[in-house]
Amino acid sequence: MHRILSVSELAGSRDDPALLGVSWVGRDAPAGFGTTGLPFQHIVAAQLGRGGAGPAEAWFGALAGREGFAHDVHFRCDAHLLFGVITLAEGDCAGDAGATPLQRASQQAYESLFRVLAEEGYPHLWRVWNYLDDINGTTAGLERYRQFNIGRHQAFANADRLQGCTIPAASALGVAGGPLSIAFLAARAPCIPLENPRQLSAYRYPADYGPRSPTFSRAALARLPGQEWLFVSGTASIVGHLTVHHGDPAAQTREIVANLEALLAEASRVSTGPAYRLDALSGRAYVRHPEHLAAVQAELVRALGAEAPIVYVHADVCRADLLVELEAQACHLFV
Repeated sequence: MHRILSVSELAGSRDDPALLGVSWVGRDAPAGFGTTGLPFQHIVAAQLGRGGAGPAEAWFGALAGREGFAHDVHFRCDAHLLFGVITLAEGDCAGDAGATPLQRASQQAYESLFRVLAEEGYPHLWRVWNYLDDINGTTAGLERYRQFNIGRHQAFANADRLQGCTIPAASALGVAGGPLSIAFLAARAPCIPLENPRQLSAYRYPADYGPRSPTFSRAALARLPGQEWLFVSGTASIVGHLTVHHGDPAAQTREIVANLEALLAEASRVSTGPAYRLDALSGRAYVRHPEHLAAVQAELVRALGAEAPIVYVHADVCRADLLVELEAQACHLFV
């Protein structure tokens, strides 16, 4: 279902009827993508260690998919899965006395997403990838990530989706410029949200982190015919609800690995297959300062192995004191 493709492989897969959508990290989109055709999330950020751009991440269904566009959401779906992308410019979502443009944009995006899932018959949201400009900046007296959380939370509340069993795995990162961009994977079958015993559930954070808590689970376990998928949300150097190892990217990365190990143990406990292992993960590592890449990469290579398919991205993490974040996925195939 998930593959990392070179630019040439991506071009060769464009007409594959099972291709559901693509995520691309880079300042510019590859030729022929990003304007028409299949759902395409353009993450306007540099891939570190690859000259600014690199392979794409593609999501495939098991069967030929069909394409649709509704409520500003571009999507493709097959009999089991739906992959969608929505991109909104904050300037097109004017705020009012009680809401900033970003808050309105995030609420509108999620409300549109939920309308598509209801209309198309894929009610279960598994995984969401959120990207917004200047995530740690402050406007209207409130950090922009907190503004985003207010809008997202309101959309979940309006859709009656604030129960723990309906909250998906997710990540939210800051990029320099660009609109609010959200990609998501949904299904006809439910997933199993997972929490980390080393951390307080994000949706139960105290008010210190903003008027509304972040709305995501730490991971999600999802099953398809012959497959089981683990989606690990953006994971950072947080224990309980506190940032640890301030200013030390290597130590923060080691703490991420400890959190990953705890999540994999939780996933293995409820899995129907073999135990999940660190060296079976693929994903994205978000590094706030490019000069920290070597330290972060060394720790992840030590823990996950040199061959682990990790894409390193220059991006801001949701807290200003977090220097690195890792999101990942893994798959079990059953005969």
